[in-house]
Amino acid sequence: MGEVVKDAQKNLNVSYLNVDQQEKLRQFKIQTRIDNETYLRAHPEVDEIIGDFLRHLLVKKPSDIREFAADHFSSLSDPSDAVSNENSETN
Repeated sequence: MGEVVKDAQKNLNVSYLNVDQQEKLRQFKIQTRIDNETYLRAHPEVDEIIGDFLRHLLVKKPSDIREFAADHFSSLSDPSDAVSNENSETN
């Protein structure tokens, strides 16, 4: 999927946009970053969940990362499970 995004970005030629469209795109990108940052600050559990996933991924080094991710995230019933599971693993 990362390759698809990179290919799309490569094919995106901003020079085809007029000045007004370029400015609107620039403002959209800025606002999107601000919105994303605001959301992540309001939801610190996202960082915990992603960190927990990455730790498990690097420890277990599965051959099928997509299947591992699906299993990992489907096993979480709520965000506090990631923290409680890690605490139980360290004890």
